[in-house]
Amino acid sequence: MGHDVIIIGGGLGGLIASIQLAKNHYKVLLIEKYNYPFNKVCGEYVSNEVKPFLKGIGLDLDYLGATSINRFQLTSIKGKSLETFLQMGGFGISRYTLDNELFKIAKSLGVTFLLNTNVDDIQKINETFFVETNTNQTFEAKVVIGSYGKRAKLDKSLVRKFPAQTQAFVGVKYHIKYNFPKDLIALHNFKGGYCGISAIEDDKYCLCYLADRKNVKQSGGISEMEKEFMCQNPFLLDIFQNAEFLFEHPLVINEIVFTPKSAVHKNILMIGDTAGLITPLAGNGMSIAIRAAVIASNLISDFLQKKIRRDELERNYTEEWNRNFKNRLWRGRQLQKLFGDEFNSNLAISALNKIPFLLKPIIRATHGKIML
Repeated sequence: MGHDVIIIGGGLGGLIASIQLAKNHYKVLLIEKYNYPFNKVCGEYVSNEVKPFLKGIGLDLDYLGATSINRFQLTSIKGKSLETFLQMGGFGISRYTLDNELFKIAKSLGVTFLLNTNVDDIQKINETFFVETNTNQTFEAKVVIGSYGKRAKLDKSLVRKFPAQTQAFVGVKYHIKYNFPKDLIALHNFKGGYCGISAIEDDKYCLCYLADRKNVKQSGGISEMEKEFMCQNPFLLDIFQNAEFLFEHPLVINEIVFTPKSAVHKNILMIGDTAGLITPLAGNGMSIAIRAAVIASNLISDFLQKKIRRDELERNYTEEWNRNFKNRLWRGRQLQKLFGDEFNSNLAISALNKIPFLLKPIIRATHGKIML
């Protein structure tokens, strides 16, 4: 028996899409390569723009221990510092906790989960998708959503080509114990990258950074690069000298690029990082994934009710994606050029310290409107 919708990937975008579709009584299968709960390489700061929506679907952020964050600090490679109040603000919560709670909500609504499973290929014949897994199973659906993250083997199976980017990054994440204000999110520059720290639940902090892959290779590894490059920033030196690191090994993602992607490929609707990756410097990747999932779910519902044709579904989703996110992603890429370089980061922070009113519109440009 087929499904109305199959979702590939159970991160924020996939889980929110499954919840929205299940609430409308569609038969949804979500295929995820891991088993909940699990950690992901992610900054774990969520803009308040999606807070009312998350509460509306039954997520009790206070019960989960989410922290309230309303201040932002930015430092240069040599330790110049800039601090400002975040007008919209956000909250901190680990993906380990957040995704697991959304998984529980989705299950309670009747979403079917296939965990510890990879998707090897997707074929569309006439109006039916055939989704093949590494467990030698094939599932059928009327619609497929791709929400499998920044990069996957499935991209090769789908012959998904991305524009070349000369600079590739490595993403690294730790959970730490550290003496740091819970209402502050800080972004510390170092040569070839930047590192964010913010509070999450249980008196822990998320430490997540993006580093030029060339620097990691030059240093001989992650820990060596941290000592050689990151600890040139005195704020990062203090963290690495005085924090308690809670993971046995860091979580690492290789080959991260920020070139534009397609929102629809081979009739598959892409959401979250699968459709477009915003630079961590600009933040709000999680709120973008949530908002895109809702947009996709609403349009899929119209399609399944035969209010729109498939070509209209794909065109409308692409238009909505571009209208909501294309400029935000572009602005993020431009911001990234100002940081990770000693001269540019010093210049940018010095200029913003002298003209502080410029910072608020820059921050506002990377955020969306409140989502109800």
